[in-house]
Amino acid sequence: MQPPVQRRRLEPDERRSEILAVARTLFGERTYSAVSVSEIAQQAGVVRGLINHYFGSKRELYLEVVRQMLIVPPSVAENLPRTTTEERVSICVDRWLDVVERNREMWLSAIGSEAIGQDRDTEKILLEADEVATDHILQAAMMSDVVEGREKLRAMVRAYGSMLKAASREWLVRGALNRADLHVMLTTSVLHLLQTVFPAVHGND
Repeated sequence: MQPPVQRRRLEPDERRSEILAVARTLFGERTYSAVSVSEIAQQAGVVRGLINHYFGSKRELYLEVVRQMLIVPPSVAENLPRTTTEERVSICVDRWLDVVERNREMWLSAIGSEAIGQDRDTEKILLEADEVATDHILQAAMMSDVVEGREKLRAMVRAYGSMLKAASREWLVRGALNRADLHVMLTTSVLHLLQTVFPAVHGND
């Protein structure tokens, strides 16, 4: 057992973020059942009651960690240059790969969802994550304002999201693809989907 981290005075939001960072590391290293609230508290340098205060329970803390991992941060699609769609999407994909690479173990745990099993709460997080990721992709591709065929377009991008998760396992687990391979695959695939497949599908209406 590691020695407890010395406690520091932090603002509530900073303390909450620090607890989440410790939980993300521990849940990424081991299974849900192998991590205790006491260990998280020790590593975060807080009393166990503070974790209960911020998150309620171990399960709720885990769900928040999963939510933070699965929901693509706004920074992925923010401040993109006013350039071609191809370059904007390429940058967006590269930023997303950065996030996944920095949080490899927790990402794999989150997309697996074996730790606590599928239920209404995890399903809600997955649905929210799909919608947020779709927003980011359409923003990068400058297609946020598409009205005709909008629901089909979003459905197709959500389906791409499922492929994206599977492809990340090929990179991080199997090693069959490297990061550069994945970048080309994901960028080319989504551009083809948006520029070729969607117009063809929409044209059948």
